[in-house]
Amino acid sequence: MKIALIGYGKMGHEIEKIALQRGHEIVCTIDLNETGKFDSPEFRSAEAAIEFTSPESALQNYRRAFAANVPVVSGTTGWLEHLNEIKAACKNEGQTFFYASNFSLGVNIFYALSNYLAKIMSQFPDYDVRMEETHHIHKLDAPSGTAITLAEGILENLGRKETWSLNKAGNENELEIKVFREGEVPGIHTVIYESEADSIRITHDAKSRKGFALGAVLAAEFTKGKKGFLGMKDMLNLHP
Repeated sequence: MKIALIGYGKMGHEIEKIALQRGHEIVCTIDLNETGKFDSPEFRSAEAAIEFTSPESALQNYRRAFAANVPVVSGTTGWLEHLNEIKAACKNEGQTFFYASNFSLGVNIFYALSNYLAKIMSQFPDYDVRMEETHHIHKLDAPSGTAITLAEGILENLGRKETWSLNKAGNENELEIKVFREGEVPGIHTVIYESEADSIRITHDAKSRKGFALGAVLAAEFTKGKKGFLGMKDMLNLHP
C-alpha cells in the first residue's frame, strides 16, 4: 500500500517504521513548511495519508488531501469544532476520513470497558466518578482527545453526569477530569468510581508510541476500498 505521512516528527517516524515492516511504501512525507508537497505526484499517488500534526494545521491538511483525492487517517485532536465539515465532505464529495482520538488497540478496548462499567454503575448512585489523565509535557491540548472520548462515553452511559469539567471538582452534575503533564509519559488514563465504602479503578497505561503507530497503520489498511467517515469502532467491530 502507498502511504503518505503528514507530520514527520516522533510519531511520523514510528509510523514509517511500522508501515515499512508491514510491507507498505512511504511515497511522501510532509512536515512543517512543506505544504507544496500536497500538489506533488508522489502525494497524489498515495492510497492513504496518515496525519499527526497540530490542531492549528489539521483542518487545512485535510482539505489539501481531499483536494488530491487522498483518503486521510488522522490522530490529531483539538479541531473537532470543524467535524461537521469533514463529515459533509465524506457524505457529499465521496471522501474517506478515518478519525480516532487514540489509535491504540488497547485504549479502544478500554473505551468499551469503561462504557460497560458506566452502564453497571448507573444503578449505584452512591458511587461518584472522576477521571485522571497524564501525558508528556509536549501535549498541546488538555484534556486529551482520549480523555474527552472516555468522558463522553461515561456521560452517555452513566446518566447522572451532564458534562465534564477540567480540574474542577464540586458540582455533582460534572465529571471532573484531572490533567497532569509530566516528562515523556506516552499516556495514562484512569476512571475512578468512589463511595464511602470502597473505590473501583480502571486504567490504561501506554508503554510507548508503538501502539498508537500500529493502530494508525492498521487504520490506513482498513480504509482501502472504503468511503465515508470511519473510526476505531468500525475497524474493531465495537459497535453496541
